[in-house]
Amino acid sequence: MLYMIYSTDAENSLVKRLAARPAHLARLEELKQQGRLFAAGPLPAIDSEDPGEAGFTGSLVIAEFENLESAQQWASVDPYIDAGVYTASIVKPYKRVLP
Repeated sequence: MLYMIYSTDAENSLVKRLAARPAHLARLEELKQQGRLFAAGPLPAIDSEDPGEAGFTGSLVIAEFENLESAQQWASVDPYIDAGVYTASIVKPYKRVLP
């Protein structure tokens, strides 16, 4: 089943985010290689593809996991948490309807 992981960033965490980004992307790449990643990306703090110094307010990941517990466990060890980028993550089942 698909699960949505919505994580919120701490204020002024852009420098921490950039430092932890390679490790964060490596985990997402692993999901992609396994065919389990539906979508992933950051939430710009302003209405722009490249928010620059404004940074991001969080991230969204939609991926396939065995169950809710395994999705929560995966989210709980994200490198952005250890780096102090994320302050919280919400994990919920996601049902794709369209397209």
